[in-house]
Amino acid sequence: MNLSDSWAVSAPTNARMSAAEAVFADLRAAISSGDLPVGQKLPSEAALATRHSVSRSVIREALRSCHALGLTETKTGLGTFVVRDRVGSDLDIGNYAARELMEARPHVEIPAAGWAAERRTEEELTVLAGLADEMRSEDDHEAWVLLDAQFHTAIARASKNRVFEAIIVDIRDALTRQSETLNLVAHRQQQSNVEHDAIVDGIRSGRYDDAAHAMTAHLDAVRGAVESLADSPGANATD
Repeated sequence: MNLSDSWAVSAPTNARMSAAEAVFADLRAAISSGDLPVGQKLPSEAALATRHSVSRSVIREALRSCHALGLTETKTGLGTFVVRDRVGSDLDIGNYAARELMEARPHVEIPAAGWAAERRTEEELTVLAGLADEMRSEDDHEAWVLLDAQFHTAIARASKNRVFEAIIVDIRDALTRQSETLNLVAHRQQQSNVEHDAIVDGIRSGRYDDAAHAMTAHLDAVRGAVESLADSPGANATD
């Protein structure tokens, strides 16, 4: 039994969290403390699933967040290894860095929301409101982030600007990964629901400024959550 497997058979300490949150918190604590040191191969998905009594899909969700925070790296055919014991100053979100998404999204999604308020049809408004309602009642992280991506895509579509829609479709996977990470690590889901409701209200008003302001508030909150990960205890601001 190697070092990582011996750690995996001990009992985790996080009990009052969702399954994926507990797995992630357990891994992050072990990496930060050195129980899983830099260079160490992580236990197998099966070992982690046994440790936490959860499915492998839950394990994979937590592992994606470890990767997004720059703590781990997966090597094809070899496994997943610890590459850093602290969170770096930028996060890897799919094909893009979080910084790149934060710089680009306001230039697309704020005007898209504004134009959606002026140009949306009643049917499009119904779709947006329905997605917001579904997200509010959805407890499953994976299902929620898929709805979130649909919500932002629907806003771009309602703007009647095909450039905005094409951009959002192109970065949709990255947006999904970002939402998943922020929900798991920064507990953003409930507050995002409130912000999405405000965006729907702004679009419903028919006023460009109302919808643009609501989207601005949402993206500012996302930026703050991303920055808080790098500034949190254990982060290395100089990385």
